[in-house]
Amino acid sequence: MRLRVLLFAMVCACAVVIGTGASALQDQEDVRGAFLTSRPKEKAASSGNTTRPSRRRPKPTVQNDPPGKAPEKKPTHPTGPSGSNKPSDPVKPVNSARIGLGMTLFARDSNGLAVRVDPEHVFRKGDRVRVLLETNTDGYLYIFNQTNNDPVMMIYPDKDLDEAGNYIKAHIPWEIPSGAAGEERFRWLVFDEVAGNERLFFVLTREPLKDVPIEDDLISFCNNAGASCPWRPPTEVWELVQKHLQEPLTTDKSAKFGRAQTAPEQQAEARGIGLAKDDPEPSLIMMASSKSPMLVATLDLIHK
Repeated sequence: MRLRVLLFAMVCACAVVIGTGASALQDQEDVRGAFLTSRPKEKAASSGNTTRPSRRRPKPTVQNDPPGKAPEKKPTHPTGPSGSNKPSDPVKPVNSARIGLGMTLFARDSNGLAVRVDPEHVFRKGDRVRVLLETNTDGYLYIFNQTNNDPVMMIYPDKDLDEAGNYIKAHIPWEIPSGAAGEERFRWLVFDEVAGNERLFFVLTREPLKDVPIEDDLISFCNNAGASCPWRPPTEVWELVQKHLQEPLTTDKSAKFGRAQTAPEQQAEARGIGLAKDDPEPSLIMMASSKSPMLVATLDLIHK
């Protein structure tokens, strides 16, 4: 199946069966609780902004010292008895929360409403879908696609979407495509009559992937004469993704399907408002090991 790159990324991200390397790991750990614990108790107040939030990484803030004030010195670790640079008292590392990705698949019902549907649902020609993503940490989302045995290509970030940015803030939902789009035809992705073997690789990282162009670098790359876009990862980058793909994920899948998308979910995505603890939970939650700096999952499209 061959679709336009952006449309293809969106569709494949929706109708999928989860895979994590050799197999998906299911255990008794409270994956859902661990993912949702960082949601605030109450929803943040809306700024009134109705435009989709920027996906470009935030610019660092520079704090200038008042005139005449000497720069504040950062404390240093005490040295050991021998005068070496090794601290006499070991500093305990700070444990970072496990990186997690939540996903809810919506399909358009006969009344035009967005209702939750099982990711393992088999889709047919004319079905309309969109997906809502949520992370438990600020980070960067990359989506790679492979059609049959064709070369792998990066389909998100995209130079024509979100200013080629891919920065996502914790628990602020991101919908593909946005249900707040001005025209109905832009709110849904439609399956055509052509079936095929499609695999998506979702990569969520705490820091941008090295040697992978995003934002202005990606736009410049694709605008250069002779550039091959979508961008294709070099061997070193793809080997890193494959390495983390072998790390098993803990997952939790809800059985509550058929419910319509709520107004709070719609407003949160459209205005960039974080979801609160009492807001609807993702249908599917995937979490990586506490030792992993990234989460990698494969998603296989079911389209007949």
